[in-house]
Amino acid sequence: MLETVKLSRSVSRERYRREFPPLQERLRQLQYALKDAEIPTLVVFEGWDGAGKSTVIQRLTERLDPRAFRHSPGSPPSKLERRYHFLWRYQMRLPEDGQMAFFDHSWFSRVLVERVEKVVPKKQWKLAFGQINEFERWLAEDGQLIVKFFLHVSAEEQRRRFLDRIDHPDKNWKFTLADIHERKYWIQYLQAYEACLSATSTPTAPWYVVPADDKENARLIVSHIILDALHGLKMSYPKSTAKRRKELQSFRKLLAK
Repeated sequence: MLETVKLSRSVSRERYRREFPPLQERLRQLQYALKDAEIPTLVVFEGWDGAGKSTVIQRLTERLDPRAFRHSPGSPPSKLERRYHFLWRYQMRLPEDGQMAFFDHSWFSRVLVERVEKVVPKKQWKLAFGQINEFERWLAEDGQLIVKFFLHVSAEEQRRRFLDRIDHPDKNWKFTLADIHERKYWIQYLQAYEACLSATSTPTAPWYVVPADDKENARLIVSHIILDALHGLKMSYPKSTAKRRKELQSFRKLLAK
Protein backbone atom coordinates (compact mmCIF):
# COMPACT_ATOMS: atom_id res chain seq x y z
CA MET A 1 0.00 0.00 0.00
CA LEU A 2 2.62 2.56 1.03
CA GLU A 3 4.82 1.72 -1.95
CA THR A 4 2.08 3.08 -4.24
CA VAL A 5 2.08 6.54 -2.62
CA LYS A 6 3.52 9.17 -4.95
CA LEU A 7 6.28 10.86 -2.96
CA SER A 8 7.50 13.17 -5.73
CA ARG A 9 4.77 15.79 -5.25
CA SER A 10 6.25 19.15 -4.28
CA VAL A 11 5.43 22.85 -4.08
CA SER A 12 7.55 25.88 -4.89
CA ARG A 13 9.12 27.86 -2.08
CA GLU A 14 7.19 30.93 -3.26
CA ARG A 15 3.84 29.14 -3.03
CA TYR A 16 4.67 27.79 0.41
CA ARG A 17 5.64 31.23 1.73
CA ARG A 18 2.44 32.67 0.31
CA GLU A 19 0.00 30.00 1.52
CA PHE A 20 1.32 28.72 4.84
CA PRO A 21 1.17 31.87 7.06
CA PRO A 22 -2.60 32.37 6.43
CA LEU A 23 -3.15 28.71 7.39
CA GLN A 24 -1.22 29.26 10.64
CA GLU A 25 -3.36 32.31 11.39
CA ARG A 26 -6.60 30.47 10.66
CA LEU A 27 -5.54 27.67 13.01
CA ARG A 28 -4.86 30.26 15.71
CA GLN A 29 -8.38 31.65 15.33
CA LEU A 30 -9.92 28.19 15.44
CA GLN A 31 -7.90 27.43 18.57
CA TYR A 32 -9.95 30.05 20.41
CA ALA A 33 -13.14 28.67 18.89
CA LEU A 34 -12.16 25.23 20.21
CA LYS A 35 -11.55 26.69 23.63
CA ASP A 36 -14.94 28.39 23.62
CA ALA A 37 -16.66 25.17 22.43
CA GLU A 38 -14.70 23.12 25.03
CA ILE A 39 -13.76 20.46 22.46
CA PRO A 40 -10.56 18.49 23.22
CA THR A 41 -8.51 17.85 20.06
CA LEU A 42 -5.78 15.28 19.50
CA VAL A 43 -3.42 15.58 16.52
CA VAL A 44 -1.32 12.42 16.20
CA PHE A 45 1.82 12.02 14.09
CA GLU A 46 3.49 8.75 13.19
CA GLY A 47 5.96 8.02 10.41
CA TRP A 48 9.51 7.19 9.49
CA ASP A 49 12.42 8.63 11.42
CA GLY A 50 13.42 11.84 9.68
CA ALA A 51 10.00 12.33 8.10
CA GLY A 52 9.62 15.75 9.74
CA LYS A 53 7.02 15.04 12.43
CA SER A 54 8.47 17.36 15.07
CA THR A 55 9.13 20.12 12.53
CA VAL A 56 5.54 19.99 11.27
CA ILE A 57 4.31 20.35 14.86
CA GLN A 58 6.73 23.21 15.44
CA ARG A 59 5.51 25.09 12.36
CA LEU A 60 1.84 24.41 13.09
CA THR A 61 2.07 25.75 16.62
CA GLU A 62 4.25 28.83 15.98
CA ARG A 63 1.28 31.18 16.24
CA LEU A 64 -0.85 29.23 18.69
CA ASP A 65 -1.57 30.40 22.21
CA PRO A 66 0.71 28.22 24.39
CA ARG A 67 -1.90 28.24 27.15
CA ALA A 68 -4.27 26.18 25.03
CA PHE A 69 -2.10 23.45 23.53
CA ARG A 70 0.51 20.93 24.60
CA HIS A 71 3.17 18.97 22.71
CA SER A 72 3.82 15.38 23.72
CA PRO A 73 7.13 14.16 22.23
CA GLY A 74 7.80 10.48 21.81
CA SER A 75 9.91 8.77 24.46
CA PRO A 76 10.36 5.27 25.90
CA PRO A 77 8.06 4.49 28.84
CA SER A 78 9.43 5.20 32.28
CA LYS A 79 9.83 2.53 34.95
CA LEU A 80 6.53 3.64 36.47
CA GLU A 81 4.72 3.66 33.11
CA ARG A 82 5.88 0.13 32.35
CA ARG A 83 3.98 -1.07 35.42
CA TYR A 84 0.64 -0.15 33.81
CA HIS A 85 -1.24 -0.92 30.60
CA PHE A 86 0.53 0.67 27.63
CA LEU A 87 -2.35 3.12 27.05
CA TRP A 88 -2.20 4.49 30.59
CA ARG A 89 0.61 6.98 30.00
CA TYR A 90 -1.22 8.45 27.01
CA GLN A 91 -4.43 8.78 28.97
CA MET A 92 -2.43 10.98 31.37
CA ARG A 93 -1.54 13.28 28.44
CA LEU A 94 -5.01 13.74 26.97
CA PRO A 95 -6.05 17.36 26.41
CA GLU A 96 -8.44 19.14 28.70
CA ASP A 97 -11.71 20.54 27.34
CA GLY A 98 -10.96 23.16 24.70
CA GLN A 99 -7.27 22.22 24.54
CA MET A 100 -5.21 20.82 21.66
CA ALA A 101 -2.62 18.07 22.13
CA PHE A 102 0.01 17.25 19.48
CA PHE A 103 1.55 13.78 19.74
CA ASP A 104 4.93 13.13 18.10
CA HIS A 105 4.61 9.33 18.28
CA SER A 106 1.83 7.93 20.40
CA TRP A 107 0.04 4.79 21.55
CA PHE A 108 0.83 3.24 18.16
CA SER A 109 4.37 2.55 19.35
CA ARG A 110 3.02 -0.75 20.73
CA VAL A 111 2.24 -2.00 17.19
CA LEU A 112 5.20 -0.27 15.49
CA VAL A 113 8.59 0.07 17.19
CA GLU A 114 7.75 -2.35 20.02
CA ARG A 115 6.63 -4.89 17.44
CA VAL A 116 9.65 -4.51 15.15
CA GLU A 117 12.19 -4.36 17.98
CA LYS A 118 10.48 -7.33 19.70
CA VAL A 119 10.03 -5.36 22.91
CA VAL A 120 6.75 -7.19 23.48
CA PRO A 121 5.66 -10.65 22.32
CA LYS A 122 3.48 -11.05 19.23
CA LYS A 123 0.42 -11.87 21.32
CA GLN A 124 0.55 -8.46 23.01
CA TRP A 125 1.01 -6.29 19.92
CA LYS A 126 -1.70 -8.20 18.05
CA LEU A 127 -4.15 -7.59 20.92
CA ALA A 128 -3.20 -3.91 20.86
CA PHE A 129 -4.95 -3.24 17.55
CA GLY A 130 -8.37 -3.86 19.06
CA GLN A 131 -7.46 -2.06 22.27
CA ILE A 132 -6.35 1.03 20.33
CA ASN A 133 -9.56 1.09 18.29
CA GLU A 134 -11.62 0.81 21.46
CA PHE A 135 -9.57 3.57 23.10
CA GLU A 136 -10.11 5.94 20.16
CA ARG A 137 -13.80 5.05 19.95
CA TRP A 138 -14.16 5.94 23.60
CA LEU A 139 -12.41 9.28 23.01
CA ALA A 140 -14.63 10.08 20.03
CA GLU A 141 -17.81 9.18 21.92
CA ASP A 142 -16.61 11.48 24.69
CA GLY A 143 -16.64 14.33 22.16
CA GLN A 144 -12.93 14.47 21.43
CA LEU A 145 -11.64 15.13 17.92
CA ILE A 146 -8.85 12.83 16.68
CA VAL A 147 -6.78 13.60 13.57
CA LYS A 148 -4.03 11.08 12.69
CA PHE A 149 -1.20 11.56 10.21
CA PHE A 150 1.37 9.15 8.82
CA LEU A 151 4.29 11.02 7.24
CA HIS A 152 5.74 8.87 4.47
CA VAL A 153 9.21 9.36 3.00
CA SER A 154 11.37 7.28 0.69
CA ALA A 155 14.42 5.43 1.95
CA GLU A 156 16.63 7.68 -0.16
CA GLU A 157 15.11 10.86 1.24
CA GLN A 158 15.53 9.53 4.78
CA ARG A 159 19.19 8.81 3.99
CA ARG A 160 19.68 12.34 2.66
CA ARG A 161 18.17 13.87 5.80
CA PHE A 162 20.32 11.72 8.09
CA LEU A 163 23.44 12.82 6.19
CA ASP A 164 22.28 16.41 6.56
CA ARG A 165 22.08 15.91 10.32
CA ILE A 166 25.63 14.59 10.35
CA ASP A 167 27.01 17.38 8.15
CA HIS A 168 25.43 20.35 9.94
CA PRO A 169 26.60 20.99 13.53
CA ASP A 170 23.30 22.59 14.54
CA LYS A 171 21.53 19.34 13.59
CA ASN A 172 24.01 16.86 15.07
CA TRP A 173 21.89 16.41 18.18
CA LYS A 174 19.10 14.90 16.06
CA PHE A 175 21.19 11.95 14.92
CA THR A 176 22.09 8.79 16.85
CA LEU A 177 23.31 5.30 16.02
CA ALA A 178 19.75 4.14 16.63
CA ASP A 179 18.80 5.83 13.35
CA ILE A 180 21.24 3.62 11.45
CA HIS A 181 20.09 0.57 13.41
CA GLU A 182 16.43 1.10 12.52
CA ARG A 183 17.19 1.62 8.80
CA LYS A 184 18.24 -2.02 8.75
CA TYR A 185 14.62 -2.91 9.51
CA TRP A 186 13.05 -0.89 6.71
CA ILE A 187 11.04 -3.83 5.35
CA GLN A 188 9.87 -4.85 8.81
CA TYR A 189 8.78 -1.29 9.57
CA LEU A 190 7.02 -1.06 6.23
CA GLN A 191 5.04 -4.18 7.08
CA ALA A 192 4.26 -2.88 10.57
CA TYR A 193 3.15 0.53 9.25
CA GLU A 194 0.86 -1.02 6.65
CA ALA A 195 -0.70 -3.39 9.19
CA CYS A 196 -1.24 -0.49 11.61
CA LEU A 197 -2.81 1.82 9.04
CA SER A 198 -5.09 -0.93 7.78
CA ALA A 199 -6.22 -2.13 11.22
CA THR A 200 -6.67 1.22 12.98
CA SER A 201 -8.13 3.57 10.36
CA THR A 202 -11.76 3.97 11.41
CA PRO A 203 -14.60 6.36 10.51
CA THR A 204 -14.15 8.26 13.77
CA ALA A 205 -10.34 8.29 13.64
CA PRO A 206 -9.08 7.78 10.06
CA TRP A 207 -5.44 7.85 9.02
CA TYR A 208 -4.14 10.44 6.55
CA VAL A 209 -1.04 9.26 4.70
CA VAL A 210 0.99 12.35 3.77
CA PRO A 211 3.81 12.26 1.18
CA ALA A 212 6.64 14.00 3.01
CA ASP A 213 9.69 13.90 0.72
CA ASP A 214 8.96 17.61 0.25
CA LYS A 215 8.65 19.13 3.73
CA GLU A 216 6.81 22.28 2.65
CA ASN A 217 4.23 20.26 0.72
CA ALA A 218 3.67 18.01 3.75
CA ARG A 219 3.06 21.02 6.00
CA LEU A 220 0.48 22.45 3.61
CA ILE A 221 -1.36 19.12 3.35
CA VAL A 222 -1.41 18.60 7.12
CA SER A 223 -2.61 22.16 7.74
CA HIS A 224 -5.49 21.86 5.29
CA ILE A 225 -6.63 18.53 6.76
CA ILE A 226 -6.59 19.86 10.33
CA LEU A 227 -8.46 23.02 9.31
CA ASP A 228 -11.05 20.97 7.38
CA ALA A 229 -11.57 18.76 10.45
CA LEU A 230 -12.04 21.80 12.68
CA HIS A 231 -14.36 23.52 10.21
CA GLY A 232 -16.46 20.36 10.27
CA LEU A 233 -17.21 21.06 13.92
CA LYS A 234 -19.15 24.17 12.81
CA MET A 235 -17.62 26.41 15.46
CA SER A 236 -17.30 30.17 15.43
CA TYR A 237 -14.83 32.60 16.94
CA PRO A 238 -16.13 33.46 20.44
CA LYS A 239 -18.18 36.65 20.41
CA SER A 240 -18.85 38.95 23.31
CA THR A 241 -22.48 39.11 24.49
CA ALA A 242 -24.29 42.26 25.55
CA LYS A 243 -24.12 41.06 29.15
CA ARG A 244 -20.37 40.54 28.89
CA ARG A 245 -19.81 43.95 27.30
CA LYS A 246 -21.78 45.56 30.13
CA GLU A 247 -19.69 43.67 32.65
CA LEU A 248 -16.47 44.84 30.99
CA GLN A 249 -17.64 48.44 31.14
CA SER A 250 -18.09 48.08 34.89
CA PHE A 251 -14.50 46.85 35.10
CA ARG A 252 -13.43 49.88 33.14
CA LYS A 253 -14.81 52.11 35.88
CA LEU A 254 -12.78 50.23 38.48
CA LEU A 255 -9.59 50.75 36.47
CA ALA A 256 -10.27 54.49 36.23
CA LYS A 257 -9.93 54.91 40.00
